[in-house]
Order: sequence, then C-alpha cells, then structure tokens
Amino acid sequence: MGTDRTRPPAGDADHLRTAPLPTGGPVPYGLGTDGPGGGPVPYGLGTDGPGGGAETDTRTGTAWLTAAVGEGRPLVVLSPHLDDAVLSCGALMAHARHTAPVTVVTVFTEAGPPPYTLSARGFLHQNGARDAGELYASRRAEDRAVLERLDITWHHLGLPEGLFRRKPDHGSRRPRRLGALLPESAHIYPTYRRHLAAGRLSRFDTDTLMRVLGAVAEQWGPDPRLLLAPLAVGGHADHLLVRTAAELSRRPVVYYSDFPYNQQHSVDAGFRRRNAPVPAVWRRGLAGKPDLIRAYRTQAGLLFPSGQIPVVPEVYVFPGGPP
Repeated sequence: MGTDRTRPPAGDADHLRTAPLPTGGPVPYGLGTDGPGGGPVPYGLGTDGPGGGAETDTRTGTAWLTAAVGEGRPLVVLSPHLDDAVLSCGALMAHARHTAPVTVVTVFTEAGPPPYTLSARGFLHQNGARDAGELYASRRAEDRAVLERLDITWHHLGLPEGLFRRKPDHGSRRPRRLGALLPESAHIYPTYRRHLAAGRLSRFDTDTLMRVLGAVAEQWGPDPRLLLAPLAVGGHADHLLVRTAAELSRRPVVYYSDFPYNQQHSVDAGFRRRNAPVPAVWRRGLAGKPDLIRAYRTQAGLLFPSGQIPVVPEVYVFPGGPP
C-alpha cells in the first residue's frame, strides 16, 4: 500500500503557527476570495497578474479539473509534510479514488538527531513530546491510517524536514564542535519565523532541492496522470522546495493552495508573474474533510486550537491555463 524510506524519525515544524483561523465570512484562498453565484471570482492576483488585476473566471479551470478526475486520470499528490495532502486536497482525493488510483508522495518525513535548535525544542514542547522519534512515528502512523482508509497509496520519502536540516560540514571538526554548543549554527534554517517560514530558500539547501527534483521526476509514467504540487502559500521552505522542483521539472503540474495557511496568506507575486495562474475551485465532498483532518491527532489541535475546522472549497491553479 505504501513505502517508508526513512532513517530514525523526528518531529515536524510545519505547524508552529497556531493562531485561530477564521470560520465565517469571505474565505481567502491564498489567491483572493470566493465570490457569489459561482461566476467570475476576484482572486487577488494583483496588477502583475493576467489582465492587470482583472477578475479571473474559475469556470474553465474547474470544468477541466472535474473532467480530468471524472475520466479516471491517475492522481499523484506531492505533499511536503505528513498531513499536507489531506489538508489541502482531501476532498478531491476522496472523490478521485472512486475512478482512478490516487497516490500521495510525502517528501519530508523525518528529522536529524539532537542537539536541536530552540525552535525545534519549542515544537516538541507544543506537542507535549520529549522524544522526537516517538512523536514522528505517531505522525507517520496517522498518515498511513488516513490514506489506507481511503484506499490511497502512500510513499514516505524520508528526507529531513526544514527545521532539522543541517548544513554540510565538509568533514570539518570545527563546525561539528560549534554545532554541539550552539545548534542554530549547524542548521540550515535555525529559526522558524525568520528562516524556515520567511518565503525563501537557503543556499545550503541545494542538495535537498536536487533530491526533491529527482523524487518529482520519478512520478512520471507512461500514463497521462494529474500531478499536484503545493503553491507554497505561507512561504514555508519545505513547501517552496517541492513547488520549485515541480516548476523546474518542466512538466504539466497543477498546484494546490495550501490549507490552512491560505486562510491568512497569499501566493507570492513571483509565482504569479512566472505562471499567469488560472484557478479552479473544488467543492465536492467537503463535508467529510474535517473528520479526515482530525484523524491527524498530533497536529489537528495545534492547527485548529478552537476545535473548529473551516469547511472551505479547495483551490487548484493551472499555470497559464488548463492544458
């Protein structure tokens, strides 16, 4: 049903943002807000978007996505972390599995050994966990349980996630000694907000990008498949790495708007300029999605401290329009 290519596991820093999310009124998708009546929707693409900021009609993209799923195209979702695929694409996947094989490839599924940075220790404290390995074993088990319940194939690639990735030391003893005394000096993203969620990739992360690019390339087969990658709304480096690899692959990719971060943030202007995105909105099967999200018990309380999970449409983006 799935593969788990991991080394000793550890915790996930993707969900350190725990501010309450909006539950009513217009819903920002990371591209704008949903308009009434299903007609043209102002997605907030800005003056650098198509038409100089004119309204973007979602009907073309939505019709293409609905047809592609209905005709049984295999669906592959690239998920930066354990839970991202279900958070952003859960309703689409639950629908598509009835007509075609669905696969979730989760990229960053572990961390390195201690000593950890202050931000990493803060994440473990938020989870009430002392042992990162046990916490991450629970997270992988949650992901497997949810996806197997949906009859979705899963692959855990075992790359270390951003808050735990270390700089290459080129065999030198001095960086290792300094890293033992000051863990922040040894890590690529030493803090969460100023580094990992700052909307940019570190020059020390080139090797990781190449590995992710290889993982993306492995997903292409002889059959025409629908490959989904994150928009990286919110600027998390791990999400940016997967999106960048998808862009560099020069393959037809559909991007999904990252929930719940798209409730507070928008996609960056650079992506809009490069891709002239045309959005599609998926509304089917949303009622069952909160239960899927709650099954990620170690993370749901951090993401939704009020216990209320907004039921909002999923948004997908076609660079330059549907193929």
